[in-house]
Amino acid sequence: MAERFERHKQPWRSDEIQKLHTLAKKGMGLKAIAKTLTRSEESVKQRAKQDSISIAKLR
Repeated sequence: MAERFERHKQPWRSDEIQKLHTLAKKGMGLKAIAKTLTRSEESVKQRAKQDSISIAKLR
């Protein structure tokens, strides 16, 4: 069963975007970033693509 996120379809706040940039630069993986921001992995992936941020692919 898929997890539910309280922030479903909520607009990104500037502090969340800043945190996304910071976490991605630190080399965190998609799943960890999504959990930290309480956003879905898909939402984080879309925002990263929109801002031209690369997220580390962890094995």
